[in-house]
Amino acid sequence: MVGAAAPADPQGFADWVRPHLPAMARLAARLAPGADRDDLIQESLVRAWLKRRQFDPGRGSPSAWLLAITADRARRARVRSRPRTEVLDRYPDGDPPAPGARSSDATVDLARALDRLSRRQRLAVDCVYYAGLTVAETAAVMGCADGTVKSTLADARNRLRDLLEVSE
Repeated sequence: MVGAAAPADPQGFADWVRPHLPAMARLAARLAPGADRDDLIQESLVRAWLKRRQFDPGRGSPSAWLLAITADRARRARVRSRPRTEVLDRYPDGDPPAPGARSSDATVDLARALDRLSRRQRLAVDCVYYAGLTVAETAAVMGCADGTVKSTLADARNRLRDLLEVSE
């Protein structure tokens, strides 16, 4: 049933989306950590149900289609929950660490480094490394070519390497 159109009956649709729920939950949690993950999944499923006739198996897998909807709902949730004022002090001492400086306990703050990636780079990293999508599925979620995903991931890895001061 992987390449089949989305079922029109509620039970068939539930069976069709069930295998994709864990990946949807992981992606929702990564893209909108401040939002209620279950609410995001519920919104995504409602949207998928309403748009089920638009699913085209020739353009991508059900997983990629559902995750694209989840990514959109997560983006909207982030916008809704964004504070109206910007937080200026993101670092405990008020200033970012100097390039090349290490914290006293030599811990790596991966979450902070991921936050410093561009939105597109974060989405690619989240889809591939957190949701477990293939490059082709990530391309479908992002609405771009496979090569663009590969390039975006390479740029993200290079940026993370710089931010985390990791040498190869």
